[in-house]
Amino acid sequence: MNTDNKTDIDMVSSCANCGKGEEESDKLKNCTACMMVKYCSRECQIAHRPQHKKECRKRAAELHDEKLFKQPPPKEDCPICFMTTPLLESGWRYMTCCGKVICSGCCHAPIYDNQGNEVDNQKCPFCRTPGPKSDEEIDKRTIKRVVMNDPIAIHDLGCNYRDGTYGYPQDHTKALELYHRAAELGNALAHTCIGYSYNDGLGVEVDMEKANYFYELAAMKGETSARYYLGNIEARAGNIERALKHHMIAIKSGEVDSLNEIKQEYSNGQATKGDYTKALQSYQEYLIEIKSIQRDKAAEFDKERYRYY
Repeated sequence: MNTDNKTDIDMVSSCANCGKGEEESDKLKNCTACMMVKYCSRECQIAHRPQHKKECRKRAAELHDEKLFKQPPPKEDCPICFMTTPLLESGWRYMTCCGKVICSGCCHAPIYDNQGNEVDNQKCPFCRTPGPKSDEEIDKRTIKRVVMNDPIAIHDLGCNYRDGTYGYPQDHTKALELYHRAAELGNALAHTCIGYSYNDGLGVEVDMEKANYFYELAAMKGETSARYYLGNIEARAGNIERALKHHMIAIKSGEVDSLNEIKQEYSNGQATKGDYTKALQSYQEYLIEIKSIQRDKAAEFDKERYRYY
């Protein structure tokens, strides 16, 4: 039983192997995998490993799943309207001038002067820099952001090398290098791209264990496409309960592909009607959270603009 806000683990003050150390508990170190036992030395940890291994692996797996299946924080709010930024790429834009991610509603919103007259809105809604006039100017601004260690710009440059776009040669090794750099700076999507590289053997040998590792890192940071991939991987392995957990988390963040997967699993008899109903409700709640009149106008504008393209 806990006392004085201490856990049972905190109260273990002797080495699990030799039993010594009660009088010098500050020198005892937790097993970093399971956090259930303590040791006074590396030698004692190694000696105790045979009898502790099974229990340690079980608890370590439980701790890992607690982190993996925890609902991640929502996507960062738009810095203009302070509403949750939509998941779909059509719902936001990355501004290469200032490095801000702005929702499409704020990008499309009209701008007025002090007299109430509508003025030219072909400028960044955040820093008011005029928009780029060419792909070359976009690339120039992106490189400037890369030099400033902007993780989104670094990720985007990696995609240019991966796909051989915007005048860059296709170079999967260079792309992977940039993805790692962006991931170290906190870009969750870069973790997904690294996983995808190992999944498909882009610049590296195919390694599904490493692919899953990076997908999990991305998912825990809130990257829903990685969560979707993990759900599909678990479903193919026959782990439907784990697959449903992944897809449900992704749906709460707006991943419609995961909603479609649960619909398919319901049709196949792998998911219940309650599972599908819960998924629909979660997705509707997400849509309500991101909805605004201005974003609807922006979506309609883009639909009309690209109708014949």
